[in-house]
Amino acid sequence: MQIQPTVQKRGKLRRGRGFSRAELREAEIDFRQTLKLGIPVDTRRKTKHESNVKVLKEYLRSLSSKKRKKKKPKSVGKEKI
Repeated sequence: MQIQPTVQKRGKLRRGRGFSRAELREAEIDFRQTLKLGIPVDTRRKTKHESNVKVLKEYLRSLSSKKRKKKKPKSVGKEKI
């Protein structure tokens, strides 16, 4: 799932290059963690849009639910002697 922020330019919404640091702080994500997760960051942006914060939180929730689903079943078989 690729996430993309939205920004306003001359009153119109368009796709942005990356999320601002203020949006990352609001969503409680560390800057280094975003690099590991592949979340785009635009260090030049200073604005904070609530829609982008909401997108980030939903993305993190989806990642955490995927991690929970990957549990391996316990193997039932021969015992080692």
